[in-house]
Amino acid sequence: MLLNNMTQVRCQLWGNSPSKVDLWTLQSSQVKVEVLTLGAIIRSVWTKGKDGEMEDVVLGYDDLQGYVSDKRYFGAVVGRVANRIAQGCFVADGKTYRLDINNGPNSLHGGLHGFNKAIWIATAVEGGVKMCLTSPDGDQGYPGEMQVSVTYTLQEETLTVEYQAQSSKTTPINLTNHSYFNLAGQKCCATFMPDVTRHTPAKNINFHLAADNVYDHEVSITAHSYLPVDGTSIPTGEIKAVDGSPFDLRQPVLIGPQLKKVPGGGFDHNFCLSSPGDPWTERIAARVYHSVSGRILEVSTTQPGVQFYTANFLDGSIMGKGGVKYGKHCSFCLETQNWPDAVNWASFPDCLLHPGKEYQHLTRFTFTYAD
Repeated sequence: MLLNNMTQVRCQLWGNSPSKVDLWTLQSSQVKVEVLTLGAIIRSVWTKGKDGEMEDVVLGYDDLQGYVSDKRYFGAVVGRVANRIAQGCFVADGKTYRLDINNGPNSLHGGLHGFNKAIWIATAVEGGVKMCLTSPDGDQGYPGEMQVSVTYTLQEETLTVEYQAQSSKTTPINLTNHSYFNLAGQKCCATFMPDVTRHTPAKNINFHLAADNVYDHEVSITAHSYLPVDGTSIPTGEIKAVDGSPFDLRQPVLIGPQLKKVPGGGFDHNFCLSSPGDPWTERIAARVYHSVSGRILEVSTTQPGVQFYTANFLDGSIMGKGGVKYGKHCSFCLETQNWPDAVNWASFPDCLLHPGKEYQHLTRFTFTYAD
Protein backbone atom coordinates (compact mmCIF):
# COMPACT_ATOMS: atom_id res chain seq x y z
CA MET A 1 0.00 0.00 0.00
CA LEU A 2 1.22 3.50 -0.87
CA LEU A 3 0.15 6.54 1.14
CA ASN A 4 0.78 9.82 -0.64
CA ASN A 5 -0.82 13.22 -0.06
CA MET A 6 -3.27 11.49 2.29
CA THR A 7 -4.36 9.20 -0.55
CA GLN A 8 -4.08 5.46 0.00
CA VAL A 9 -3.21 3.42 -3.10
CA ARG A 10 -3.77 -0.34 -3.05
CA CYS A 11 -3.74 -3.11 -5.66
CA GLN A 12 -5.26 -6.61 -5.69
CA LEU A 13 -6.01 -9.34 -8.21
CA TRP A 14 -9.68 -9.15 -9.23
CA GLY A 15 -11.83 -11.90 -10.71
CA ASN A 16 -10.91 -15.03 -12.61
CA SER A 17 -9.66 -14.54 -16.14
CA PRO A 18 -6.98 -16.07 -18.38
CA SER A 19 -5.64 -12.52 -18.58
CA LYS A 20 -4.65 -11.15 -15.17
CA VAL A 21 -6.87 -8.23 -14.17
CA ASP A 22 -5.99 -6.06 -11.18
CA LEU A 23 -8.20 -3.72 -9.21
CA TRP A 24 -6.57 -0.54 -7.93
CA THR A 25 -8.13 1.39 -5.06
CA LEU A 26 -7.45 5.08 -4.51
CA GLN A 27 -8.85 6.43 -1.25
CA SER A 28 -8.78 9.87 0.31
CA SER A 29 -10.72 11.14 3.31
CA GLN A 30 -13.48 12.29 0.92
CA VAL A 31 -13.67 9.85 -1.99
CA LYS A 32 -12.82 6.23 -2.87
CA VAL A 33 -12.18 5.23 -6.49
CA GLU A 34 -11.70 1.72 -7.91
CA VAL A 35 -9.96 1.25 -11.28
CA LEU A 36 -9.49 -1.96 -13.29
CA THR A 37 -6.59 -2.78 -15.57
CA LEU A 38 -9.19 -4.13 -18.01
CA GLY A 39 -10.09 -1.12 -20.16
CA ALA A 40 -8.60 1.25 -17.56
CA ILE A 41 -12.18 1.11 -16.25
CA ILE A 42 -13.40 3.30 -13.39
CA ARG A 43 -15.33 0.58 -11.58
CA SER A 44 -16.66 2.71 -8.74
CA VAL A 45 -16.59 6.16 -7.17
CA TRP A 46 -17.73 6.32 -3.56
CA THR A 47 -18.56 9.82 -2.35
CA LYS A 48 -20.43 11.40 0.55
CA GLY A 49 -23.88 12.97 0.50
CA LYS A 50 -25.37 15.51 2.88
CA ASP A 51 -26.32 12.67 5.24
CA GLY A 52 -22.63 11.82 5.58
CA GLU A 53 -23.06 8.39 4.01
CA MET A 54 -20.77 7.15 1.24
CA GLU A 55 -22.47 5.86 -1.92
CA ASP A 56 -21.15 4.47 -5.19
CA VAL A 57 -22.27 6.88 -7.96
CA VAL A 58 -20.88 4.96 -10.99
CA LEU A 59 -22.79 2.25 -12.85
CA GLY A 60 -21.10 -1.07 -13.57
CA TYR A 61 -20.98 -4.76 -12.68
CA ASP A 62 -20.34 -6.89 -9.62
CA ASP A 63 -17.95 -9.28 -11.36
CA LEU A 64 -15.27 -9.35 -14.02
CA GLN A 65 -17.39 -11.27 -16.52
CA GLY A 66 -19.82 -8.37 -16.65
CA TYR A 67 -17.08 -6.05 -17.86
CA VAL A 68 -15.60 -8.64 -20.25
CA SER A 69 -18.93 -9.04 -22.04
CA ASP A 70 -20.06 -5.40 -21.67
CA LYS A 71 -21.05 -3.56 -24.86
CA ARG A 72 -21.97 -0.21 -23.30
CA TYR A 73 -18.46 0.91 -22.26
CA PHE A 74 -19.28 1.23 -18.55
CA GLY A 75 -16.48 3.23 -16.94
CA ALA A 76 -13.97 2.46 -19.69
CA VAL A 77 -11.33 4.48 -21.49
CA VAL A 78 -12.38 4.42 -25.14
CA GLY A 79 -10.08 4.87 -28.13
CA ARG A 80 -8.19 5.25 -30.29
CA VAL A 81 -11.06 7.52 -31.26
CA ALA A 82 -13.99 8.07 -28.92
CA ASN A 83 -17.39 8.73 -30.41
CA ARG A 84 -18.20 8.16 -34.10
CA ILE A 85 -16.29 8.29 -37.38
CA ALA A 86 -18.67 8.55 -40.34
CA GLN A 87 -18.74 5.41 -42.50
CA GLY A 88 -15.64 4.23 -40.61
CA CYS A 89 -13.48 6.09 -43.11
CA PHE A 90 -10.87 8.86 -42.96
CA VAL A 91 -7.79 10.17 -44.77
CA ALA A 92 -4.39 10.72 -43.10
CA ASP A 93 -1.22 11.74 -44.94
CA GLY A 94 -3.02 11.25 -48.25
CA LYS A 95 -4.00 7.64 -47.54
CA THR A 96 -7.55 6.41 -47.03
CA TYR A 97 -8.18 4.16 -44.04
CA ARG A 98 -11.28 2.03 -43.44
CA LEU A 99 -12.31 0.88 -39.99
CA ASP A 100 -14.68 -1.77 -38.72
CA ILE A 101 -18.32 -0.65 -38.65
CA ASN A 102 -19.91 -1.25 -35.25
CA ASN A 103 -22.60 1.43 -34.87
CA GLY A 104 -25.08 1.58 -37.72
CA PRO A 105 -23.04 2.74 -40.74
CA ASN A 106 -20.29 4.20 -38.55
CA SER A 107 -17.32 3.24 -36.41
CA LEU A 108 -17.77 3.88 -32.68
CA HIS A 109 -15.34 4.18 -29.77
CA GLY A 110 -12.30 2.66 -31.46
CA GLY A 111 -13.86 -0.34 -33.17
CA LEU A 112 -14.81 -3.91 -32.35
CA HIS A 113 -11.94 -4.41 -29.90
CA GLY A 114 -10.96 -0.94 -28.73
CA PHE A 115 -9.01 0.22 -25.72
CA ASN A 116 -11.98 -0.66 -23.48
CA LYS A 117 -11.25 -4.38 -24.01
CA ALA A 118 -7.45 -4.20 -23.62
CA ILE A 119 -5.48 -5.18 -20.51
CA TRP A 120 -3.44 -2.15 -19.47
CA ILE A 121 -0.12 -2.32 -17.59
CA ALA A 122 -0.40 -0.49 -14.28
CA THR A 123 2.17 1.07 -11.97
CA ALA A 124 1.67 3.07 -8.79
CA VAL A 125 2.34 6.80 -8.88
CA GLU A 126 2.03 9.44 -6.19
CA GLY A 127 -1.62 9.51 -5.18
CA GLY A 128 -2.78 7.17 -7.92
CA VAL A 129 -2.06 4.72 -10.71
CA LYS A 130 -0.66 5.02 -14.23
CA MET A 131 -2.06 2.70 -16.92
CA CYS A 132 -0.03 2.05 -20.09
CA LEU A 133 -0.92 0.39 -23.37
CA THR A 134 0.81 -0.30 -26.70
CA SER A 135 -1.57 -0.21 -29.66
CA PRO A 136 0.17 -1.86 -32.65
CA ASP A 137 0.27 -0.47 -36.18
CA GLY A 138 -3.00 -1.42 -37.87
CA ASP A 139 -4.87 -1.93 -34.60
CA GLN A 140 -8.60 -1.88 -35.52
CA GLY A 141 -7.51 -0.35 -38.84
CA TYR A 142 -5.69 2.68 -37.41
CA PRO A 143 -2.17 3.55 -38.66
CA GLY A 144 0.96 3.65 -36.54
CA GLU A 145 2.12 2.04 -33.33
CA MET A 146 0.77 4.11 -30.48
CA GLN A 147 2.05 4.34 -26.93
CA VAL A 148 -0.77 5.43 -24.62
CA SER A 149 -0.99 6.19 -20.93
CA VAL A 150 -3.86 7.18 -18.66
CA THR A 151 -3.03 8.32 -15.14
CA TYR A 152 -5.61 8.47 -12.37
CA THR A 153 -4.73 10.50 -9.28
CA LEU A 154 -6.96 11.33 -6.33
CA GLN A 155 -6.46 14.32 -4.08
CA GLU A 156 -9.15 14.89 -1.46
CA GLU A 157 -12.42 15.20 -3.46
CA THR A 158 -10.89 15.49 -6.95
CA LEU A 159 -10.11 12.65 -9.37
CA THR A 160 -7.74 13.78 -12.13
CA VAL A 161 -7.43 11.80 -15.36
CA GLU A 162 -4.39 12.58 -17.54
CA TYR A 163 -4.11 11.21 -21.09
CA GLN A 164 -0.86 10.99 -23.06
CA ALA A 165 0.04 9.33 -26.35
CA GLN A 166 2.66 9.19 -29.11
CA SER A 167 2.39 7.51 -32.52
CA SER A 168 4.86 6.27 -35.15
CA LYS A 169 2.49 7.37 -37.96
CA THR A 170 -0.07 10.12 -38.38
CA THR A 171 -3.31 8.89 -36.82
CA PRO A 172 -6.51 10.34 -35.37
CA ILE A 173 -6.84 10.18 -31.61
CA ASN A 174 -9.61 11.14 -29.21
CA LEU A 175 -9.49 9.58 -25.75
CA THR A 176 -12.16 9.85 -23.08
CA ASN A 177 -13.62 8.05 -20.09
CA HIS A 178 -17.13 6.64 -20.46
CA SER A 179 -18.40 6.50 -16.88
CA TYR A 180 -22.16 6.51 -16.31
CA PHE A 181 -23.11 8.54 -13.22
CA ASN A 182 -26.16 8.59 -10.98
CA LEU A 183 -25.54 10.85 -7.98
CA ALA A 184 -28.34 9.20 -6.02
CA GLY A 185 -26.03 6.21 -5.61
CA GLN A 186 -26.53 2.52 -6.21
CA LYS A 187 -28.78 1.97 -3.18
CA CYS A 188 -30.80 5.15 -3.42
CA CYS A 189 -31.53 4.75 -7.13
CA ALA A 190 -33.01 1.26 -6.90
CA THR A 191 -36.74 0.60 -7.01
CA PHE A 192 -38.58 -2.72 -6.99
CA MET A 193 -40.02 -3.71 -10.37
CA PRO A 194 -42.24 -6.82 -10.59
CA ASP A 195 -41.49 -9.30 -13.35
CA VAL A 196 -45.00 -10.56 -14.08
CA THR A 197 -47.01 -12.12 -16.88
CA ARG A 198 -50.75 -12.42 -17.25
CA HIS A 199 -50.78 -15.98 -15.93
CA THR A 200 -48.18 -15.67 -13.16
CA PRO A 201 -49.63 -16.57 -9.72
CA ALA A 202 -49.15 -13.76 -7.21
CA LYS A 203 -47.10 -15.97 -4.89
CA ASN A 204 -44.55 -16.60 -7.67
CA ILE A 205 -44.00 -12.96 -8.62
CA ASN A 206 -40.29 -12.19 -8.89
CA PHE A 207 -38.98 -8.74 -8.05
CA HIS A 208 -35.98 -7.13 -9.68
CA LEU A 209 -34.19 -3.94 -8.84
CA ALA A 210 -34.28 -1.28 -11.54
CA ALA A 211 -32.05 1.80 -11.59
CA ASP A 212 -34.15 4.92 -11.21
CA ASN A 213 -33.85 7.83 -13.64
CA VAL A 214 -31.82 11.03 -13.32
CA TYR A 215 -34.76 13.35 -13.96
CA ASP A 216 -34.22 15.03 -10.57
CA HIS A 217 -30.58 15.87 -11.33
CA GLU A 218 -29.79 19.49 -12.18
CA VAL A 219 -27.22 20.03 -14.95
CA SER A 220 -25.33 22.98 -16.38
CA ILE A 221 -22.80 22.97 -19.24
CA THR A 222 -20.75 26.07 -20.04
CA ALA A 223 -20.88 25.69 -23.84
CA HIS A 224 -22.24 28.48 -26.06
CA SER A 225 -22.65 26.13 -29.04
CA TYR A 226 -23.28 22.48 -29.85
CA LEU A 227 -23.13 20.14 -32.86
CA PRO A 228 -26.40 19.12 -34.51
CA VAL A 229 -26.33 15.52 -35.78
CA ASP A 230 -27.96 13.44 -38.50
CA GLY A 231 -30.02 10.30 -38.02
CA THR A 232 -26.89 8.22 -37.31
CA SER A 233 -25.53 10.69 -34.71
CA ILE A 234 -22.85 12.07 -37.04
CA PRO A 235 -22.38 15.87 -36.91
CA THR A 236 -23.85 17.73 -39.86
CA GLY A 237 -20.90 20.14 -39.87
CA GLU A 238 -22.91 23.01 -38.43
CA ILE A 239 -21.68 24.65 -35.23
CA LYS A 240 -24.92 25.99 -33.78
CA ALA A 241 -25.46 28.49 -30.99
CA VAL A 242 -27.40 27.09 -28.04
CA ASP A 243 -29.42 30.30 -27.61
CA GLY A 244 -33.16 29.68 -27.53
CA SER A 245 -32.80 25.91 -27.87
CA PRO A 246 -33.14 22.89 -25.53
CA PHE A 247 -29.34 22.72 -25.70
CA ASP A 248 -28.87 25.94 -23.76
CA LEU A 249 -27.63 24.50 -20.48
CA ARG A 250 -25.55 27.47 -19.43
CA GLN A 251 -27.90 27.97 -16.48
CA PRO A 252 -28.83 24.96 -14.31
CA VAL A 253 -31.90 22.99 -15.46
CA LEU A 254 -33.53 19.79 -14.25
CA ILE A 255 -32.72 16.94 -16.63
CA GLY A 256 -36.25 15.47 -16.62
CA PRO A 257 -38.18 18.47 -17.98
CA GLN A 258 -35.33 19.32 -20.36
CA LEU A 259 -35.38 15.84 -21.91
CA LYS A 260 -38.98 16.41 -23.04
CA LYS A 261 -37.74 19.26 -25.24
CA VAL A 262 -34.91 17.32 -26.92
CA PRO A 263 -35.70 15.41 -30.13
CA GLY A 264 -34.55 11.81 -30.48
CA GLY A 265 -35.11 10.47 -26.99
CA GLY A 266 -32.49 12.38 -25.07
CA PHE A 267 -29.11 14.07 -25.09
CA ASP A 268 -26.29 12.46 -27.05
CA HIS A 269 -24.59 15.58 -28.36
CA ASN A 270 -21.25 17.32 -28.32
CA PHE A 271 -21.19 20.64 -26.50
CA CYS A 272 -18.43 22.93 -27.78
CA LEU A 273 -16.28 24.17 -24.91
CA SER A 274 -13.86 26.04 -27.18
CA SER A 275 -13.56 27.07 -30.81
CA PRO A 276 -11.23 25.46 -33.35
CA GLY A 277 -7.77 26.98 -32.99
CA ASP A 278 -8.25 28.03 -29.35
CA PRO A 279 -5.47 26.97 -26.97
CA TRP A 280 -6.28 23.78 -25.10
CA THR A 281 -6.35 25.20 -21.59
CA GLU A 282 -8.27 23.82 -18.64
CA ARG A 283 -11.78 25.21 -18.26
CA ILE A 284 -14.95 24.41 -16.34
CA ALA A 285 -17.13 22.16 -18.48
CA ALA A 286 -20.14 21.03 -16.46
CA ARG A 287 -21.81 20.78 -13.06
CA VAL A 288 -24.48 18.32 -11.92
CA TYR A 289 -26.37 18.66 -8.63
CA HIS A 290 -28.72 16.13 -6.98
CA SER A 291 -30.74 17.97 -4.35
CA VAL A 292 -32.06 14.86 -2.56
CA SER A 293 -28.61 13.50 -1.70
CA GLY A 294 -26.87 16.88 -1.90
CA ARG A 295 -24.15 15.39 -4.13
CA ILE A 296 -22.41 17.60 -6.68
CA LEU A 297 -20.19 16.60 -9.60
CA GLU A 298 -18.08 19.31 -11.25
CA VAL A 299 -16.03 18.61 -14.38
CA SER A 300 -13.16 20.64 -15.81
CA THR A 301 -11.03 19.73 -18.81
CA THR A 302 -8.51 20.83 -21.45
CA GLN A 303 -10.58 19.04 -24.12
CA PRO A 304 -12.49 21.19 -26.66
CA GLY A 305 -15.81 19.39 -26.15
CA VAL A 306 -17.96 17.30 -23.87
CA GLN A 307 -20.46 14.68 -25.02
CA PHE A 308 -23.50 14.86 -22.75
CA TYR A 309 -25.31 11.51 -22.93
CA THR A 310 -28.41 10.54 -20.94
CA ALA A 311 -28.27 6.74 -21.34
CA ASN A 312 -30.89 6.78 -24.09
CA PHE A 313 -29.95 3.29 -25.32
CA LEU A 314 -30.08 1.44 -22.01
CA ASP A 315 -33.30 -0.58 -21.96
CA GLY A 316 -33.37 -2.60 -18.74
CA SER A 317 -31.75 -5.67 -20.28
CA ILE A 318 -28.43 -5.14 -18.49
CA MET A 319 -28.10 -6.44 -14.93
CA GLY A 320 -25.70 -4.20 -13.06
CA LYS A 321 -24.36 -3.88 -9.55
CA GLY A 322 -26.46 -5.48 -6.83
CA GLY A 323 -28.87 -6.99 -9.34
CA VAL A 324 -30.01 -3.55 -10.54
CA LYS A 325 -31.37 -3.38 -14.09
CA TYR A 326 -30.17 -0.33 -15.97
CA GLY A 327 -32.94 1.35 -17.94
CA LYS A 328 -33.32 4.37 -20.17
CA HIS A 329 -32.26 7.67 -18.59
CA CYS A 330 -31.00 5.91 -15.44
CA SER A 331 -27.70 7.79 -15.61
CA PHE A 332 -25.68 10.38 -17.50
CA CYS A 333 -22.23 10.60 -19.07
CA LEU A 334 -19.99 13.65 -19.42
CA GLU A 335 -17.41 12.44 -21.93
CA THR A 336 -14.75 15.15 -22.28
CA GLN A 337 -13.25 14.78 -25.75
CA ASN A 338 -12.58 16.27 -29.16
CA TRP A 339 -15.57 16.87 -31.40
CA PRO A 340 -17.10 13.74 -33.01
CA ASP A 341 -15.92 12.84 -36.52
CA ALA A 342 -13.35 15.66 -36.32
CA VAL A 343 -11.01 13.75 -38.64
CA ASN A 344 -13.51 14.35 -41.48
CA TRP A 345 -14.20 18.05 -40.82
CA ALA A 346 -11.51 20.66 -41.50
CA SER A 347 -13.58 23.21 -39.55
CA PHE A 348 -13.42 21.11 -36.34
CA PRO A 349 -10.49 21.03 -33.88
CA ASP A 350 -7.57 19.00 -35.24
CA CYS A 351 -7.53 15.41 -33.99
CA LEU A 352 -4.48 14.10 -35.86
CA LEU A 353 -1.43 13.02 -33.88
CA HIS A 354 1.80 13.22 -35.90
CA PRO A 355 5.06 11.33 -35.29
CA GLY A 356 7.30 13.17 -32.86
CA LYS A 357 4.36 15.01 -31.29
CA GLU A 358 2.57 14.27 -28.04
CA TYR A 359 -1.14 14.06 -27.33
CA GLN A 360 -1.84 15.35 -23.84
CA HIS A 361 -5.10 16.21 -22.09
CA LEU A 362 -6.53 16.14 -18.59
CA THR A 363 -9.97 16.05 -17.02
CA ARG A 364 -10.89 16.58 -13.37
CA PHE A 365 -13.97 15.16 -11.66
CA THR A 366 -14.69 16.85 -8.33
CA PHE A 367 -17.21 15.24 -5.95
CA THR A 368 -18.68 17.37 -3.16
CA TYR A 369 -22.05 17.89 -1.48
CA ALA A 370 -24.28 20.69 -0.26
CA ASP A 371 -26.53 20.62 2.79
